[in-house]
Amino acid sequence: MSQLDRYYNYIDGAWTGADTWLVVADPATDEPYAEIAEAGIEDADAAMAAARRCVASGALTSVRPAQRVTWLLAIAEEIKALTEDAALVLCRENGKSLDVARGEFEEAARYFEYYAGMADKIEGTSIPLGDDYVDFTSYEPMGVSVQIVPWNFPPSICARSLAPALAAGNAVVIKSPEISPLAMTFLMTACERAGLPKGAVSLLCGKGSVIGAHLVKHRDANQIVFTGSVPTGQRILRDAAERATPSVMELGGKSAAIVHADADIEQVIDSVKAGIFFNAGQVCSAMSRLLVHRSRLDEVVERARELAEGLSIGPGVDNPDLTPLVSRDQLEQVEAMCRRAIEAGATCLTGGERVAGVNGYFMQPTLFTDVAVDSEIFQEEVFGPVLVIHAFDTEDEAVELANGTEFGLVAGVFDTRLDRALRTARRLRGGQVFINEWFAGGVETPFGGVGLSGFGREKGQEALYSYVQTRNIAVRVKGA
Repeated sequence: MSQLDRYYNYIDGAWTGADTWLVVADPATDEPYAEIAEAGIEDADAAMAAARRCVASGALTSVRPAQRVTWLLAIAEEIKALTEDAALVLCRENGKSLDVARGEFEEAARYFEYYAGMADKIEGTSIPLGDDYVDFTSYEPMGVSVQIVPWNFPPSICARSLAPALAAGNAVVIKSPEISPLAMTFLMTACERAGLPKGAVSLLCGKGSVIGAHLVKHRDANQIVFTGSVPTGQRILRDAAERATPSVMELGGKSAAIVHADADIEQVIDSVKAGIFFNAGQVCSAMSRLLVHRSRLDEVVERARELAEGLSIGPGVDNPDLTPLVSRDQLEQVEAMCRRAIEAGATCLTGGERVAGVNGYFMQPTLFTDVAVDSEIFQEEVFGPVLVIHAFDTEDEAVELANGTEFGLVAGVFDTRLDRALRTARRLRGGQVFINEWFAGGVETPFGGVGLSGFGREKGQEALYSYVQTRNIAVRVKGA
């Protein structure tokens, strides 16, 4: 095997190696692609100490807030300059298409631009208490923010939390996903080139059970931001409870779209393509359940099957419709869930197993009908290109089905009758509801869930206030 490219951790303004190196595979070929330094406990402690020094020095907060604006805008420009090289690395390590990888870095830059616009507008209030007092509030940074990033959109989700944290004046220690950690290093290069103070941001690659757990329990952690699976989130929350560490949790989803009788089916099918087959369905807010009025069921099933069976499948570098899953483990999990659904009596209209005769981790686009509403495939997150289509007869039944899981991340409604669409949307359980376009919204719109989908909000102006805490100062101005 030829020498693999090496990537490094970024700690206290310096790139550091390790005694142990983690090999990252190319999901399209099942072959080693590169390796990255595996951070140890000492590395984690060094990153946390650097973040604490940065906070204590006031390097991010004693400056005029306009300086943070300048830093964030500079980071955005540096990300744009790195995008072409970084996108190819993300495509190769993660499996996603080159176009999607490029778009992910463009979105990362947009996060820094957006929150740069807020960094000098974090203003408190004056509270009247009569002539004897002056009372006011200020928004203070949390301090050291520990951020644990998932593998499905590493640079984008990293930027989603890092940008508002820095805008508010926090130092940040990031734990990257060990199966897809390489492209995130380009964000650190952008931060370095933008001239951020030492210790303002560090990036560690290591096993979640070791490095992630250590960071979460660390006495210097003032905040935890996590995006990932429900079981991992629950473990983090149990650890966070020991020190009552504030947390933002964005967990899984089993999101449903309701297709009313008067829906525009072209809009529905366009959203199926984006909603469940984008990034091979490895999206927490994927459209994994399609609830269709019985009068339109046959038409939707036929069109969805035609779509699924017409998708091009291949390596991300070729920009196909459907790319590989991120790892062999992920492929085996998705395939096993499909197998159990078939054994439980569900009808598999198309797909249901891996793509045969290839080395990569390719899963066929899969559609299920005749699914019991209490079954695993209807209730649990698959995190793959697997869609359940289910009929309903009344609006109440549709809402009950959509809300009938432990999750509540996003939901959707398709209807040309906007009065009914809005009425339905208000009844759905989720932090974000799309009407007539799955994934409508953007960097500017708040995102997060309820129930097992977590709590707190990312994106939009609202997210900034996850990264600050309110301080009240009351001044007696007259003597007794």
